[in-house]
Amino acid sequence: MVYSKFGNKFTRPNGITQLMDDLGKANSGDNPVLVMLGGGNPAIIPESNAVFVKELQRLIASSEIDQMVGLYDGPQGHDAFRDALAEMLNHHYGWGLDANNISLSNGSQSNFFGLFNLFAGEMDDGSQQKILFPLAPEYVGYADQGLSEDMFVSIKPSIHLLKNKQFKYEIDFEALKTSLESGQKFGAICVSRPTNPTGNVITNDELNTLDGLAQQYGIPLIIDNAYGHPFPGAIYTDATLTWNENTILCMSLSKLGLPGLRTGIVIANKEVITAMSRINGIMILAPNSVGPALMTRLIKDKELLPLCNNVIKPYYQKKADTAVALFNEIFEDLPVYLHKLEGAFFMWLWFKDMGVNSESLYEELKKENVYVIPGHNFFIGIDDSWAHKHECIRINYAKDEKLLRKGLEVIKQIVSQ
Repeated sequence: MVYSKFGNKFTRPNGITQLMDDLGKANSGDNPVLVMLGGGNPAIIPESNAVFVKELQRLIASSEIDQMVGLYDGPQGHDAFRDALAEMLNHHYGWGLDANNISLSNGSQSNFFGLFNLFAGEMDDGSQQKILFPLAPEYVGYADQGLSEDMFVSIKPSIHLLKNKQFKYEIDFEALKTSLESGQKFGAICVSRPTNPTGNVITNDELNTLDGLAQQYGIPLIIDNAYGHPFPGAIYTDATLTWNENTILCMSLSKLGLPGLRTGIVIANKEVITAMSRINGIMILAPNSVGPALMTRLIKDKELLPLCNNVIKPYYQKKADTAVALFNEIFEDLPVYLHKLEGAFFMWLWFKDMGVNSESLYEELKKENVYVIPGHNFFIGIDDSWAHKHECIRINYAKDEKLLRKGLEVIKQIVSQ
């Protein structure tokens, strides 16, 4: 068959499809000895899952089930949920939102496709605008979202070595400013916080500087907050959540433990929300209603945030502590470095000066039934000649401790060779 440019671009092999294909195979249960450390699937936490199941049972037994499964919402999404979410955010942060500052979609991936192509690509005057990532590595799912080729520019990080073979990526603001001043047109700055894949949480000062630069250059600052405050709250360091009319804040219900419900959230000024609503109408008619319906009463009755603070965040923080302890034990005698775990639920391992290639390591590990994610896919727009790009892997540590230990020991065995 002969495909269009769109068809050729969106059907070629890519990192996010590889990740989800591996995850689907792992979740099928066909391989009982498989050690799945590669996907981004949140844990099924018994205490929180019980709350969600109970609420779903309540909805099924009530007249609300007809609205949830039998009627379309508008293209902006579930009205009662957006009202409740605006009220909750105003109560906690004083932002002055209303429901028209919020739009929903069928998952964050859908949101970012809309946002990136709204602000970047070919413009009416024939120029090209790009999305600027101030800190690499970034989420692999961004990489192939652009309708135009080469839509993304990333800034190499400063690498700060810490004690106990840990390190942290920091924004190189001089390089960022040079890029902004280069004459290249940018439609938006985008950063995730916490960052997938590394668990990095950019500091409040870094975030404030990014906000200032975005406003100075008259472009929006997009913050991917899928793992952050106020839900699911998987942040283990000081981080203040901020929003203003120039900020586009993206959230999700997935990392609460509800990835199958595909509910993405955009909080922005009303012009952006109107645009996203119109994109929804064309692409999906209306967002699915199940996730918003499930959460509305929990938000209204102030049950969601205590669940996050008392159950979900402590669960992942305990997993993080276990991951660090296992890293210290298993890789004690090797020059392997761990990015400081500040949020989310990923370990980012750097095989510093070991001659390890992440793609080759990924293939070798698959032969041993251990699945990770090779790191090079996360360095979007970074030249392949940078050796560091090929020296890292991402691991999901939201797993059973025995499974995580087994996987890490296999990694150690292979890289030691």
